[in-house]
Amino acid sequence: MIKVLVNGALGRMGSEVVKTVLEQEDMELVAAVDAFGADKMIPVKNGNQMAVATDLKAKLMVVKPDVVVDFTRPDVVMASLRTVLSAGVRAVVGTTGFSEADLAELDELAKANNTGILIAPNFALGAILMIKLACEAAKYFPNVEIIERHHDKKLDAPSGTAVITAQKIAEVRKEMHQGHPEEKELLAGARGADYKGMKIHSVRLPGYVASQEVIFGSQGETLRISNEPVNRECYMPGVMLGCRKMMDKVGLTYGLDKLL
Repeated sequence: MIKVLVNGALGRMGSEVVKTVLEQEDMELVAAVDAFGADKMIPVKNGNQMAVATDLKAKLMVVKPDVVVDFTRPDVVMASLRTVLSAGVRAVVGTTGFSEADLAELDELAKANNTGILIAPNFALGAILMIKLACEAAKYFPNVEIIERHHDKKLDAPSGTAVITAQKIAEVRKEMHQGHPEEKELLAGARGADYKGMKIHSVRLPGYVASQEVIFGSQGETLRISNEPVNRECYMPGVMLGCRKMMDKVGLTYGLDKLL
């Protein structure tokens, strides 16, 4: 049995992870942690309930999980992961907003403690395929823009999925200027963020879950590749896959595609 602790257990994604872990035959939910968990309980198997803890470090010492699934916030995730990895516990992370320096630090910390960490900007298998297809299209359609849409509670922009999409496309596409060479923004940011000549646009509105469209333009035609999640259940097969695959990994694995 893989012993799982969910950090951020009361959030939208965390609560879905809790539910899914409880449904797995080879996993055991050993703890739920959330900064807002004081005096809170969550339902578990057979009509029982589990108290939600607020102290991650203390809970790690008591339950000794095999893996921590983290869906918290960009402003707290690094502190949490330092605690997890220093305890020699594996981590599967869906929180976004990491810098290159953050990733390097986590890789070093995981190796020093002989453990592994998976950071995936997106756990939806459809999103992984979207990125792969976009990279193939970019070889023939170098003019590309990315539009990502999320709920209005998301804290970081652009999304981690949009960033990794742009990074992957840049590996097969030469950096280039798009649009008119004398183009001027009448309002700052009107053309979106720029990544090696590609434009990334972030939409934040109630009603969205997490969708993305990659648009390619060429003479006389456009090509669109999109991923449209209906609900958060679409991420769960990827999260469960990450928990299982990371049991024998050491160091940082960035992107779910590395495990497929």
